[in-house]
Amino acid sequence: MSKRFTAGAVAAAASLALTVTGLGVPATAAPSSTRTFTVLAESGVSSDAAIAAITAAGGKVVSRTDDVGLFQVTSDRADFASRATAAGALLGAAEEKAIGRKPKLDRVEQEHLLAAVATKGKAAKGNAKKMDPLDDKLWGLDMIRADKARTIEPGDRRVTVGVLDTGVDASQPDLAPNFNWALSRNFAPDLTDVDGPCEVASCLDPVGTDDGGHGTHVAGTIGAAANGFGLSGVAPKVSLVELKGGQDSGYFFLNPVVNALVYAGRSGLDVVNMSFYVDPWLYNCTANPADSPEAQAEQRTIIEAMKRALTFAHRKGVTLVGALGNNHEDLGDPRTDVSSPDYGADPYPRPIDNASCWDLPTEGPHVIGVSAVGPSGKKADFSNYGTEQISVAAPGGWFRDGFGTDTYRADANMILSTYPKKVLQEEGSVDEDGNIVAGFENSVFKQCTAKGECGYYTYLQGTSMASPHAAGVAALIVSRYGKQQGRNGFGMSPDLVEQHLYRTAAEHACPEPRLQTYTNEGRDAEFNAYCAGSLNFNGFYGYGIVDAYAAVKTPLKPNARP
Repeated sequence: MSKRFTAGAVAAAASLALTVTGLGVPATAAPSSTRTFTVLAESGVSSDAAIAAITAAGGKVVSRTDDVGLFQVTSDRADFASRATAAGALLGAAEEKAIGRKPKLDRVEQEHLLAAVATKGKAAKGNAKKMDPLDDKLWGLDMIRADKARTIEPGDRRVTVGVLDTGVDASQPDLAPNFNWALSRNFAPDLTDVDGPCEVASCLDPVGTDDGGHGTHVAGTIGAAANGFGLSGVAPKVSLVELKGGQDSGYFFLNPVVNALVYAGRSGLDVVNMSFYVDPWLYNCTANPADSPEAQAEQRTIIEAMKRALTFAHRKGVTLVGALGNNHEDLGDPRTDVSSPDYGADPYPRPIDNASCWDLPTEGPHVIGVSAVGPSGKKADFSNYGTEQISVAAPGGWFRDGFGTDTYRADANMILSTYPKKVLQEEGSVDEDGNIVAGFENSVFKQCTAKGECGYYTYLQGTSMASPHAAGVAALIVSRYGKQQGRNGFGMSPDLVEQHLYRTAAEHACPEPRLQTYTNEGRDAEFNAYCAGSLNFNGFYGYGIVDAYAAVKTPLKPNARP
């Protein structure tokens, strides 16, 4: 999970109208004197009544998502947010504020690039039969037995997996064969204060592009084609759908994320992967005493909007998979939040009450929460955990795995996947001619087809990388056991997918002693983690490490317990 993935609404930018009735997208940028808000209607209030209340409070509706009662609104009234919150028909308003600064490099996912020591030596490799040239580096596919699974079920083209992320580079030769152009959409126009200058006049990047890189990496793990080129994904024959709900800079705001989830439900997607949290609050609380009344109202709006959107998608048949987070904490006993808000204002310490605060979307309804393990099977030091929210574990990479061996602090302990050439060039690991820069040969790879089409690959780590392994297995389950639904539909109940995923996961006991420390890996006591629970279900592994082979080989048993 990227630490920058966020939830408050974002600064207004130009939009592209969708043909789907009632599905809102960010509207054209308002004049500088006008402020933009995301407004949520109270439950049960009609759209007409909500719009009337918004108008009475001094706002103008510029887009609407009727399925969840969400509206994007502009207003030149300084007190619009408080007036909207006070209106009986409206739950609250979240202002889209600019901060004029870009976020820093994610220090969890790209720790290897920031390490003070050279990342050399042997490292974890896959032992599976190679289908593609780089598959021998994919220890994660071995761990979940995806190589064996594809001999039974490689994925069905009718199964659609939404990548709710920063975009997907559809020109990547490993992703192009599986990219679904017809269903893919961009819900997040560029914001110049954090994303830099817009590449196109509308500020809405074309579908099939990814200026952040994160979404392309996630997509490759889920469904890179097994085509004798590059590497292959967990489910190499499913369809990949870009749901761009994140900014190029890595922020994820409320309006794009909600619209992407509603669209996923209305379009009949089978699985959606969510490797992010909604900004600007790491935890959204209903009434945190450390927050101002305005901030409290904003967070209540985010909580309710996300719950509605997740529930809507689930009811429409979408299996929801989410990264558990990289904050190395028990989500049932969270530490003081010192990183929020990460957009719109400076962060300040916020003690977190577990009963009234949520890390979204992973703590939202119907979300399969995934923790990260390294090649050794040990919980990665950065990974969140805890019996309250965890569902399963999956390979997420861990740069510091293998202490005491020559694999310690090696790039290949992480997850290798597809990545956009443009982003690698911006990061300095690939030159303007497309060649790998000296010193990056062990962390960046290039493969070219006979026609001269080249794909690029790099290592990342995080629960962001674990979640797509689980999403890929979920897609295999739908491929294997899904049924035709009506004339044009194909799918499977998300509750049944979830149950089968849990039942077929490889059980993994807590370590002994149960208090896991990471002192040898250079971490302080804040990283100490206690594993509660049993072999069947515990705080580090949930129901176990996902197992693709068991998932497609084990007969489906409706109503069976995990």
